[in-house]
Amino acid sequence: MAKSTNRNFQFIGSSKTPVSGRLWYPAADVYQTPDGWVVKVELAGVSAEEIVIEIQGNALYIAGSRKDRSCASGISYQQMEITYSSFEKTLRFPAPLEGASIEHMFENGLLIITLRKAV
Repeated sequence: MAKSTNRNFQFIGSSKTPVSGRLWYPAADVYQTPDGWVVKVELAGVSAEEIVIEIQGNALYIAGSRKDRSCASGISYQQMEITYSSFEKTLRFPAPLEGASIEHMFENGLLIITLRKAV
């Protein structure tokens, strides 16, 4: 089964800047299938354009940013519980992922990544 770890991850040369300095780590579920793996990451409110997915060795890195796009200027908040900033997630698998095909989609606030083993 994949092991979740979090590491410091910088967007080098990117225009994506965090809204606040606090990094958050979304929850993830990992399932092994006969063909590879399915990863579900809880990313409610994150735009698909804000996500980076990378494979290195036996690790899957997912990073991006959640921004509050619904509040206009000139308003003051009453209560803030949702984190709007950069996020990252590192999942380590028991075998290298190089050559695996990657498919991903959003469904009801979940990023679903399918990794199919190289044939």
